Amino acid sequence: MGTYGTVLVGTDGSDSSYRAVDRAAEIARDTSAKLVVVCAYYPASKREVDAAADELGDIAYQVVGSTPAEETLRTASERATAQGAADIVTDAVVGEPVKTLIEAVERHKANLLVTGNRGLNTLAGRILGSVPANVTRQAPADVLIVHTTGR
Repeated sequence: MGTYGTVLVGTDGSDSSYRAVDRAAEIARDTSAKLVVVCAYYPASKREVDAAADELGDIAYQVVGSTPAEETLRTASERATAQGAADIVTDAVVGEPVKTLIEAVERHKANLLVTGNRGLNTLAGRILGSVPANVTRQAPADVLIVHTTGR
């Protein structure tokens, strides 16, 4: 295996995805690579924003728009730092996870994409295609699928 200059990992804030972040951070630490942590999200509609404001008042910003993605990235960055990664970049991107990850690999010139295995063995994953399966087929870089479930 060659040395990786840029390692990219996607997270959705789940425990499973944070385990993939931990592994990507270890690789970045061990190879002195830049670590790019990406979180795809969909912006909230006006109706969702209004409903959140009615229900939550002044703290509605915490659950709508890009704030949840930014919070996910903050947590992921803290975990990566704890694993010893030194050069960490975060990227919140509006869009569907697979397309977002593939475009991020190209934009950041990553040569390793790390993803968790969640979805590979689910019924929905077999019917609709899981994120790990789809990025493996489409990524223009090496892909590492981290066993993050069943632990």
